[in-house]
Amino acid sequence: MGLPIPPFAGDIFGPDAVIMKGITGANWRLKDYEARGGYSALKKILSENIPPENVVNELKKSSLRGRGGAGFPTGLKWSFMPRQFPGQKYLVCNSDEGEPGTFKDRDILRYNPHILIEGMIIGGYAMGITVGYNYIHGEIWEVYERFEEALEEARAAGYLGDKILGTDFSFQLHAHHGFGAYICGEETALLESLEGKKGQPRFKPPFPASFGLYGKPTTINNTETFAAVPWIINNGGDAFLALGKPNNGGTKIFSISGDVARPGNYEIKLGTPFSKLLEMAGGMRDGVKLKAVIPGGSSMPVLPAEIMMATDMDYDSIAKAGSMLGSGAVIVMNETRCMVKSLLRLSYFYYEESCGQCTPCREGTGWLYRMVDRIEHGKGRPEDLDMLDNVAQNIQGRTICALGDAAAMPVRAFLKHYRDEFQYHIDHKKCVVAPYI
Repeated sequence: MGLPIPPFAGDIFGPDAVIMKGITGANWRLKDYEARGGYSALKKILSENIPPENVVNELKKSSLRGRGGAGFPTGLKWSFMPRQFPGQKYLVCNSDEGEPGTFKDRDILRYNPHILIEGMIIGGYAMGITVGYNYIHGEIWEVYERFEEALEEARAAGYLGDKILGTDFSFQLHAHHGFGAYICGEETALLESLEGKKGQPRFKPPFPASFGLYGKPTTINNTETFAAVPWIINNGGDAFLALGKPNNGGTKIFSISGDVARPGNYEIKLGTPFSKLLEMAGGMRDGVKLKAVIPGGSSMPVLPAEIMMATDMDYDSIAKAGSMLGSGAVIVMNETRCMVKSLLRLSYFYYEESCGQCTPCREGTGWLYRMVDRIEHGKGRPEDLDMLDNVAQNIQGRTICALGDAAAMPVRAFLKHYRDEFQYHIDHKKCVVAPYI
């Protein structure tokens, strides 16, 4: 057995929760899920013999966008699957949650695993797929074990396997345990790992919808994306869209960490002001003033406090502000945080996690890290700031996958908004802010 499941932090998911509504931490089993209306969406589809294309159309109407970071329209992605393909097709859930600051998917798996299972079964039905895999992050073995328990419950109840609920529809779902490589969060590197190979991204095209797992058509979605599907089927795509705003349907789970009084997961309507989200998290810890926010995980551009406090939490609003919603990991920093030291930690992470396949990323991430390290430790040179931006610019957009962008975008954003702090380090060989205790 692995480590025990951590104690539940309390229902802090928010009053508008869809995925985590009614979750207590102890009510994760099948009987609890059924008591909350679980598997009613699957029963509705099978009992009413709803055409698969109607399911896809509801997803399109809902404006559900991929919750793993890319924000691609889910219904549109599902429509890419060639339903009439004569051979095997695959459905894959990306639960390889490795983005620093992100911890929402593991809570879905810990405390509401059956909602993911139901969402994947519905996805299989809608796309004519009979086999699915859930790729679970390597460092959360106890979560993998819990998901396996939930799978056994679903199989025993007739929700998984051959001739589900007495119909002609069959769907097999398997859990796969990863080994902690951040790069396997990239969908094609995940497929390589599932096939037993080294997790390295593939060139695209061909895209997974035509050449995915074992060379067969494959659809890959994030944990939270699949988990939203049952509610959409039960309540309709229009109702889900109404929870959010145009082009940003539904609710989103935000993982808030850093200098807030109550870090944790908060499920809110897309379009909710950041100021409201910060208030839900208890405001700034110790009352120290807000300085900066990374709104979508460590790979997204940082934004100053004054911009974030005037920004809504949805894909389009954050993009307009100069960053991206990403995975929904909100990293909050108060005014005592050193921006050079913060960037040093991020740069080291991407340097360590680069798979080394692409020269700009393999060589460039190390170059970025060494320059920031030099500045942080009082050895910075006047030309370093322009060189940092130049190296980052020459990494971005020049790699097979987005890890190069993930390493470059934070560097460019930190320099854009906090260049004076970097310059102070170079000129005075020390930090402009006092250490925070």
